[in-house]
Amino acid sequence: MSKGLIIDNFAGGGGASTGIEAALGRAVSIAINHWGAALDVHRANHPETTHYVEDVFKVRPLEVTQGQPVDLAWFSPDCKHHSKAKGGKPVDRKIRGLAWVAVKWADQVRPRVIILENVEEFRDWGPLDADGKPCKRRKGMFYKRFCTRLSNLGYQVEDRILTAADYGAPTTRTRLFLVARCDGQPIVWPEPTHSRDGASDLFGSRKPWRTAAECIDWSIPCASIFERKRPLAENTLRRIAEGLRRYVIDSADPFIVGIDNKSSGTGAAWGTDEPLRTVTQENRFALVCAFLSKHHGGVVDRKSVV
Repeated sequence: MSKGLIIDNFAGGGGASTGIEAALGRAVSIAINHWGAALDVHRANHPETTHYVEDVFKVRPLEVTQGQPVDLAWFSPDCKHHSKAKGGKPVDRKIRGLAWVAVKWADQVRPRVIILENVEEFRDWGPLDADGKPCKRRKGMFYKRFCTRLSNLGYQVEDRILTAADYGAPTTRTRLFLVARCDGQPIVWPEPTHSRDGASDLFGSRKPWRTAAECIDWSIPCASIFERKRPLAENTLRRIAEGLRRYVIDSADPFIVGIDNKSSGTGAAWGTDEPLRTVTQENRFALVCAFLSKHHGGVVDRKSVV
């Protein structure tokens, strides 16, 4: 790419910027977020970047770029009000519409490449009904309109759903990536480097998925479930019991359980020989390790039970 600007919209602590810098070999030029605390972390991680604590819709692209060309504009708008993890709760129309800011940038400063990242359900973006829930009959209407707007501005638009574990990250986080280019160059998607079992295919051999065990510091002591001030929820205990059956009684390995109401069903317990699920700022997972309990004069040493 040329030496045009690189813009990170909806910048958080700096993860996307780190990836962009690793790919392009230079620092992100501008990071934008309305939340000052997030940009404080971003500033610590990326001191060469200029930071704007501002609503993305209030930022004036022509003003912040000062007439310089833009090579890449990255957008990771809030995904919670598109995600199935929201359940059946009403969603916020304004937050769901944050992605329109990408069209504003395309119209005003014409970045060579635009990349938008979001949950898979972003493809279903459409109107809401009277109860504030997505209208099933018009599912995907706004997403198609969004892509059309970019196309009408001269962009070639493609999207794919990618799983991070297929590219060497120890997590099965799956996201939609939309790429739009207006520089005449083709959109080239990376070939996966890993697979669940590391099998070979038409593209050659792939490494097996990396595992959660790689990320866990096994030297950190764990608290006992018997010494908690508040008892665990019934559903969490049920998941621990299922994990004990699957990973201890049957295989004697540590395992991970979901500890919130969004983790349910047969996938509520996972072995550490699998990648992690999506990690968020919420405390949603717990590591469980089972030990034989010590006995001293008939008294159970509960500290040995994790």
